[in-house]
Amino acid sequence: MNNRRAYYEYFVEEKFEAGIELQGTEVKSLRTGEGSIAESYATVEGEQVMLINANIPMYKSGSWMNHDPRRPRRLLLKRREINRLTGAIQRQGLTLVPLSIYFNSAGKAKIELALAKGKKAHDKRETIKERDWKREQQRLMRDRG
Repeated sequence: MNNRRAYYEYFVEEKFEAGIELQGTEVKSLRTGEGSIAESYATVEGEQVMLINANIPMYKSGSWMNHDPRRPRRLLLKRREINRLTGAIQRQGLTLVPLSIYFNSAGKAKIELALAKGKKAHDKRETIKERDWKREQQRLMRDRG
């Protein structure tokens, strides 16, 4: 599950991989391909990094043990990485944006976070122009070749 909107809204400067602390039915729901990180973001609260506003819907076959779909989830990072993120957020005014959630080769749920700087309106227009030009280039190359 990817957050395609992040590349449109932000300049991605640095990427991190973090584990996610999930409950059982959340893992099952993610394995079925459900969930959304489109409106989510991460914050550093004290000495922990939290994923806020990520939507992992309730597992359809879950019982009374089902989870809250929009609960804050703790992200698992090393202390050194958390300190580096805290410094970048406070000094440079960067934002922690989730880019994707996936399962690694060991079957663990991971999230790819990015330190990102928000784009202004003119930057977004430039991104659209660049994307359209690349699409046009591909079309021209395909037609001529």
